[in-house]
Amino acid sequence: MKVVLLGTAAGGGFPQWNCACALCSAARDGKLPARTPECVAVSGNSRDWWLLNASPDVRTRLNATPALSPGPRPGRSDTPVRGVLLTDAEADHVMGLTALRGAAGFKVYAAPPVLAALSPLHAVLDRYAPWEWADSWTEGGFVLAGGLVVSAHAVGSEAPRYLAEAVGDDRWVTAYRIEDLASGGVLVYAPRLGAWTPALDDLLTGATCVLLDGTVAAAGGRDTAVRVPRGQAVRGHRPVSGADGSPSALARHPEARLVYTHLDHTNPLLDPATDAFASVTGAGADVLPDGAEFVL
Repeated sequence: MKVVLLGTAAGGGFPQWNCACALCSAARDGKLPARTPECVAVSGNSRDWWLLNASPDVRTRLNATPALSPGPRPGRSDTPVRGVLLTDAEADHVMGLTALRGAAGFKVYAAPPVLAALSPLHAVLDRYAPWEWADSWTEGGFVLAGGLVVSAHAVGSEAPRYLAEAVGDDRWVTAYRIEDLASGGVLVYAPRLGAWTPALDDLLTGATCVLLDGTVAAAGGRDTAVRVPRGQAVRGHRPVSGADGSPSALARHPEARLVYTHLDHTNPLLDPATDAFASVTGAGADVLPDGAEFVL
């Protein structure tokens, strides 16, 4: 299985357009690499590629990734990208669908509440080219072109803020377990994670790599240079460090490589010179840049 990290930042990217914190300022000065909102591409055969979420910058990231370029046949429909698997209905995970409009034979997988929330967008996009919108919670999982077997697992019940009224459902936030039938490699993709549960431990059993929520470095939220309402930064996100941090939970799965993604723009993990970065990488986890590729 080939994995490409198209984007690794939380919503709004890094630097954020309206933020002058130390980290964002350093990125604008070229001292730290910029990052686009979190999005991943996976393939089991290097010909059929699937996106995990569709960030607002997905068009730019696709054009910057040779393996995802259209061709070799001329024509609008000759793209190796077959579809998208959505973890939730958050704006920064679904807005990129509009940039993909017109792709023939495209398929979108999502949990039932997410599909319902996106029904207006569904109607708009289907006017350009009919897409197949599929329930990712199909019993027994589903198989993607390229030899990847996928199963969906609930990791959060928070609906997007833009929904005035949202039906309560434990499947608003999904993690995916993706297995390559040929190599046996297993990727667990959980860029948004509110709580660690026994079910999540079961999900990680035998995993080769975990792409995990790294939104905030510590419980308590964002860097103090940025003033935000109390608790806003950690809404629906488990911190990296501390007694409740994800590394302590991942210690029960030493066989799995841990890679953090969905980094908030005030997260010290964005700066390799910080103690937070040294602590995380010293423990064996990775904080990779946009465009990083690896094979499972």
